[in-house]
Amino acid sequence: MKICLISFDFWHYDEHIVEKLSDKGIEACHINIGAFTHKNTGERIKNTFSKIFLGKNPKYHKRQSFILESLEKIGRQDQILVINPEAIDENIHQKIREYTDRNIAYLYDSMARNPATHLLHYFDTIFSFDDNDVKNFGFEKITNYNYLDYIPASRQHPKLDLFYITSYDQKRLSALNLLINRLHPMKIKFQVYMVGKKGWKNKLNQIIDKKNIDILKFGRKKIPHHALPGYYKNTKVILDLMRADQTGLSFRIFEAMALEKKI
Repeated sequence: MKICLISFDFWHYDEHIVEKLSDKGIEACHINIGAFTHKNTGERIKNTFSKIFLGKNPKYHKRQSFILESLEKIGRQDQILVINPEAIDENIHQKIREYTDRNIAYLYDSMARNPATHLLHYFDTIFSFDDNDVKNFGFEKITNYNYLDYIPASRQHPKLDLFYITSYDQKRLSALNLLINRLHPMKIKFQVYMVGKKGWKNKLNQIIDKKNIDILKFGRKKIPHHALPGYYKNTKVILDLMRADQTGLSFRIFEAMALEKKI
């Protein structure tokens, strides 16, 4: 059987799905949209100027084309699994549909956060962790998965009391600053990594305003996926901030279970 996974795998969670399918003897491949990068610095500069002055993002369109180019190379699939289909243009979904008899969607986010109503008819089955979406749209209920091996707490020696890693989000940042200010008098050892291109302004501000600088770290590049368990093992508690419209469990819950952490 041939199965293709298509996703924007920023945190490299999805590669575990491909690995498990391969372990079962399935011919599995992964079209990772997030892995598509500029060929050189010149292309990156051109893309930046295009976004600023023309309001166009050539990289976005090249990523969309990358999907079809990859499918053309691997050929027809028995099944295709698309994670978070709203990240892909509708005309691309039309072409993806032609490469398989069974097209499946797996929604990592709620429909309230990432609407995908206009794309639902392209899929035979749609899985969601969100109870409200399952009820309102008739999706199949599924939880996230645990990619970590079990490591008992007795084999870990954490130095932090609380740890959190997240992609850059202004609302989360505001909530984190409030939380840090509340926890600071309690002498809790707390560390936060906020990853994303938009965090550079905050990193620059920290040169002048050093408040919470030892706790709140900003980075452009994400922490390598294989290194994440090391960060989690170094804390007693993993922090998870749920969005207002979220009703399902995030990966943090499963990571905490595997490492016997409080959350």
